[in-house]
Amino acid sequence: MLRLITALVVALLVIGLRIADGQAAAKIRVVASISDLKALAEAVGGDLIEVDALARGSQNAHDVEVRPSLMLKLRRADLLVRNGLGLDFWVEPLVVGAQNARIMPGTAGYVDASRGVPIIPSTGALDRSGGDVHPEGNPHYTLDPTLAPIITANIVEGLKRVAPEHAPRFEEGRRAFLARLEADIVRWQRMLESARGAKVITYHETFTYFLRRFGLEQAGSIEDRPGIPASPGHLAGLIRTMKDQKVRVIMAEPWADQRAVGLVARESGARALALPSSVGGVRGVDSYVGFFDYNVKALADALR
Repeated sequence: MLRLITALVVALLVIGLRIADGQAAAKIRVVASISDLKALAEAVGGDLIEVDALARGSQNAHDVEVRPSLMLKLRRADLLVRNGLGLDFWVEPLVVGAQNARIMPGTAGYVDASRGVPIIPSTGALDRSGGDVHPEGNPHYTLDPTLAPIITANIVEGLKRVAPEHAPRFEEGRRAFLARLEADIVRWQRMLESARGAKVITYHETFTYFLRRFGLEQAGSIEDRPGIPASPGHLAGLIRTMKDQKVRVIMAEPWADQRAVGLVARESGARALALPSSVGGVRGVDSYVGFFDYNVKALADALR
């Protein structure tokens, strides 16, 4: 009798494991180039999808090493969601190396999340003399939460192409997320209302969309040109500008040159504010809403 019971328990465990494996296998495997797009895909896809990002939130997304481990993620993917606009140019050799026909450009499993997004034009020279230039425009559009409806529409269209049977749930997930996000945007705007018109310095031109959305002004950047380390002359001129215009805050990404940031802060008297430039850039900030909660509160406190 004991043997019979033991055999029955083992059989039930095996069946349970097979069911769990089947449920896991049934999930749509999504790979996003950056963590912001991962968070937005998770927000609309819910438990129907499993999402991974190629670039970490604390990483400079302009500079991601092409590694076999990233190719392996893409080889298993059903859907690839790219930022586009030249930010994630490194995805192209990864896709070639992954040899996954499902996610090649032009296929059902390929999404350019920038499609239809109103892009801020790049400034300065549009050749290599201008540094890390993006002729298509500033690629950091995920930092404006009011653009989430367009971005998530692109993601949901891709999800529906690869899993049409779940189309109603994807649409409902998107509607519910955007309804919550709309209320959050109002809350964030109120938090920064008293700081409207304030001038800040950034390290890179990462926060351009964020600043425009919340009525703040970028008075300059620590980089000499995008992707080009600052020269002593550039830093001296920037410090003079900050003193003249009474700029009180520097917004620095996790990957910024902290020595340059510290120097400018000391000489100008401004406060250097370390802010994540992507979801996951700070421990515990793992959602799209959480990312804006963190940055808006930190900036509102610093400018108060």
